Amino acid sequence: MGKGRLEAFSDGVIAILITIMVLELKTPPGTDWHALRVRFQDVVSIGYPGPVVRGRPLRDPVNLGNGWVGFDFQKAFGRRVKIINDAAMQALGSYRGGSMLFLGLGTGLGSALIIDDVIEPMELAHLTYKKGKTFEEYLGAAALKRRGKKKWVKSVFDVVAQLKEALQADYVVLGGGNVKRLRALPSGTFRGDNENAREGGFRVWNRRNSQWQKTWKKDIPAYV
Repeated sequence: MGKGRLEAFSDGVIAILITIMVLELKTPPGTDWHALRVRFQDVVSIGYPGPVVRGRPLRDPVNLGNGWVGFDFQKAFGRRVKIINDAAMQALGSYRGGSMLFLGLGTGLGSALIIDDVIEPMELAHLTYKKGKTFEEYLGAAALKRRGKKKWVKSVFDVVAQLKEALQADYVVLGGGNVKRLRALPSGTFRGDNENAREGGFRVWNRRNSQWQKTWKKDIPAYV
């Protein structure tokens, strides 16, 4: 498995009740689902690296193998399954109330908006930012490598400020694997963590009293 795919997996994880597992679904029919099924105790939450409509992947992810669209996850796992966008799942696990904009700095640029407990997955990454290029072309992993850290950080600060103002968010959470590249954060912004997707996996099923709530990152305080 190449480095690029491993990085993609860090963004597109499958969060379950007890832990987080990452599955490569390049050839779903050949997967040993029976072996995996015995590890699940109740339900499965999937953070999918792509658009999800009515609980189903709209298209196969760009950075992973094919076979996701139309696949019967519930039958395969033998458990109830809920699927949401992976950025939305991490956003859900990072949410502390009010209106929050989540931006995931990973292979691409994930995004989600939550207002008063109502979550809206977004596809801001492919909107035009400047010079005819998209937000993702300035903030994605390829942009970091191509443009260098200094220019990339400057773009992160600029994009956060613009989107926070445009969407009238009370605060912004920056997550994804590349948030660690930022020593300082923009005003009104808190540092997220890919592990927050675990709490998001619980919250998809309205499990509000999970053990994970006791170990939230201290640098993501309430917005008030």
